[in-house]
Amino acid sequence: MADEKPSASRVMDFCPHCGRKLSPWEHILLSVDRALMCKGCWYRIILDVNVSDEPESEPEKKDE
Repeated sequence: MADEKPSASRVMDFCPHCGRKLSPWEHILLSVDRALMCKGCWYRIILDVNVSDEPESEPEKKDE
């Protein structure tokens, strides 16, 4: 079970700046918005978006 991916809601449990534990509601906000302001130190937490998580779209073909 070591090859399981951690769930998105459990990637960040604490503020990386001050170490304050994030609330369950803050986990929800991070999973939806991917950005959050820490209530303890006002540090802006921004999660990186993996390109592999995005659905692939085919480039449009132009008729010349």
